[in-house]
Amino acid sequence: MMNRNASATWKGNLHGGEGTLTTESGVLSKTQYSHATEFAEGIGTNPDELIAASLSGCFSMALSRELGLGGFHPERIETTATATLEDLAAGWTITRMQLDVHASVPDATQARFMDAALAARTNCPIARVLNTNISMSATLDL
Repeated sequence: MMNRNASATWKGNLHGGEGTLTTESGVLSKTQYSHATEFAEGIGTNPDELIAASLSGCFSMALSRELGLGGFHPERIETTATATLEDLAAGWTITRMQLDVHASVPDATQARFMDAALAARTNCPIARVLNTNISMSATLDL
């Protein structure tokens, strides 16, 4: 078993307050976030953006693994994850994630690449933890 941790500190009310995020690794060290960074144009990040970053990074690694299992050696995998938030009756909710993937994989066909991408979407730990629809566009750069 492995544990990873991060912490958040929030000061103030929702609209006027601000917080910091810190990760155990130190990569995020008192990184600023606020209501303005989530719903407007504030300076810093926000939890939704970090979920998108986590999904894109996890998916890229999972795809690299799946391609390797198929005997392919990817040169480059670029994944953009877009989180869609909607104001539902229960409150703001990430209702879907869109993965846009472009990769350079010598000797791979589009069909084999898609098989690996679909397997990666299923096997990515971050994708499995998200309770939302994850759609995907995957393009093999030729």
